[in-house]
Amino acid sequence: MQELSHYIDGAHVSGTSGRFADVMNPATGEVQAKVPLASTEDVAMAVEIAAKAQPAWAATNPQRRARVLMKFVDLLNRDMDKLAEALSREHGKTLPDAAGDVQRGLEVVEYCIGAPHLLKGEYTDSAGPGIDMYSMRQPLGVTAGITPFNFPAMIPMWMFAPAIACGNAFILKPSERDPSVPLMLAELMAEAGLPKGILQVVNGDKEAVDALLHHDVVQSIGFVGSTPIAEYIYATGCANGKRVQCFGGAKNHMIVMPDADMDQAADALVGAGYGAAGERCMAISVAVPVGDDTADRLIEKLVPRIEKLKVGPYTAGNDVDYGPVVTAAAKANIERLVETGVDQGAELVVDGRDFKLQGYEDGYFVGPHLFDKVTKDMDIYKTEIFGPVLSTVRAQTYEEAIGLAMDHEYGNGTAIFTRDGDTARDFANRINIGMVGINVPIPVPLAYHTFGGWKKSVFGDLNQHGPDAFKFYTRTKTVTARWPSGIKEGGEFSIPVME
Repeated sequence: MQELSHYIDGAHVSGTSGRFADVMNPATGEVQAKVPLASTEDVAMAVEIAAKAQPAWAATNPQRRARVLMKFVDLLNRDMDKLAEALSREHGKTLPDAAGDVQRGLEVVEYCIGAPHLLKGEYTDSAGPGIDMYSMRQPLGVTAGITPFNFPAMIPMWMFAPAIACGNAFILKPSERDPSVPLMLAELMAEAGLPKGILQVVNGDKEAVDALLHHDVVQSIGFVGSTPIAEYIYATGCANGKRVQCFGGAKNHMIVMPDADMDQAADALVGAGYGAAGERCMAISVAVPVGDDTADRLIEKLVPRIEKLKVGPYTAGNDVDYGPVVTAAAKANIERLVETGVDQGAELVVDGRDFKLQGYEDGYFVGPHLFDKVTKDMDIYKTEIFGPVLSTVRAQTYEEAIGLAMDHEYGNGTAIFTRDGDTARDFANRINIGMVGINVPIPVPLAYHTFGGWKKSVFGDLNQHGPDAFKFYTRTKTVTARWPSGIKEGGEFSIPVME
């Protein structure tokens, strides 16, 4: 059986804890590898090495740092198929979806190649008599990121690419469920010319997370995962004086107006609701048709599309629509929530409870489910299911529909499907949710905009990637300078003011 490692100081190391986690094959339910779980001492060693390496990297000019990222992009494209296969093998998502995972991370790396421009400060000539003022954006030092299982390529790159472009060292603590791709990314960064110690990968569980949170040298923490853990990491990190950005759970609504193209809306809902087995923080899990006629037409379009979905392992070909969920526990939780939906009175229009895949009976496959007539007091409406389950909540008016999304505790993403520009504009302006799609079901911004939700979907005041990333991973220093010019005025004992 394969035994994985940490990646510290440019080399694979086993660690000292003696503890391991199983890395499963979600399609078969079999253990395919073991990954070491770092001790507090392992984390401390990685941080110490990073702290020693970081000053020289920070002193490297941004253009040279960007050249490492340029080479990294070339290597990502070279190894795209290899990365996608490794990702699919441990996560379970289809090969095209896995390649998309890598690609969306790559796009952020491409944006970060613009670091020489993005790190420019401001300058004011003659702010006072013979006085100039200017600002500099300087790196934090040693930074860290804790990333989830559902995007093991994309989200690590969303964090470490801007951190490293800004001149920081970065400690990555990826999910122990699918750790191979993060390790491969670290190897490719080294091949691209990144100095040893600047990108470290430390696998682990809560012990490793707490070691990062409480280490005095670590200046910032990024996190993506569930809301309860996001709240814990945000509170603990802030209490320890760190800069923290945490992205939590979601319950994304898609409002379907009576004038919407119903075929387009149905296709969008199937892709956004069931892609990656629903294991996306931007998945649409709640459809909100406005009016019973709209709901009936939408359900009529959805049912045959959902019943035709092909569920299987990534090895079954690129026409597989989605694969297994990540663990047996995740499967059991989804099945439990489906039962609560039935028990609480929702109408199960497409029932995937009896789904079995011949030859993969021990895998973590979950059939597609479609609920209708869901109400907002039901558990399947309130809870992030993170599985292939779409709930339909019927609204009688646009105001009721928008109110559902606005009243929910999560505010990650939302969408509206309509042909009416006034409605779409009103929706975009009023909705209290961070990312909005208009006839776009999964409104994930491109790399040069920022990604982030509102309400209990985010903790912290800066988003991921785009300009916010360069703000998060730097501190601003402002310099007021005067050079001898023959002006002799003696000491001043009051605060200088503009005249």
